[in-house]
Amino acid sequence: MDRDWSMIRAWLARPEIQKWWGPSAASEAEVIMALDSPHAIARIIEVEGLAAGYCHAIDASLWGDQLPEDLPAGTWDLDIFVGEPEFRGQGIGAEALTQLREEVFSTTLAVAVSVFPSIENEAAVRAYEKIGFVWTRVWNDPVAGPSWFMISERPQS
Repeated sequence: MDRDWSMIRAWLARPEIQKWWGPSAASEAEVIMALDSPHAIARIIEVEGLAAGYCHAIDASLWGDQLPEDLPAGTWDLDIFVGEPEFRGQGIGAEALTQLREEVFSTTLAVAVSVFPSIENEAAVRAYEKIGFVWTRVWNDPVAGPSWFMISERPQS
């Protein structure tokens, strides 16, 4: 775990990660909460045995009033980054997010999962749309600023 934490902290300190995840202190606090919560799933993204990035899903109710009021009860919030530059732009993030979403739906009673990409991060928005997220509106994230409020609902069985 210590090795993973050191690696995650190093990624969060990179300017290109801070651009989308915000200041490293706030991001580290979010990751620590996910790592310590029984109501979260945290994963290192690996490609052929190599660490490529990090993702987590957390019961959105744990964020309290820091998320939109119209977020459906029972939604889990997903966050992801590909920390290693050589793995970006290859669909690895989309695949990891798809797997994380499937894990949330198969192991929890979540009714939906959400993501909040910056309105400036068009590549992320397009990737989320390709894997089934739909945007509902723009929301002013208290840390990241204007962000798309995107949802993927639990598949109907």
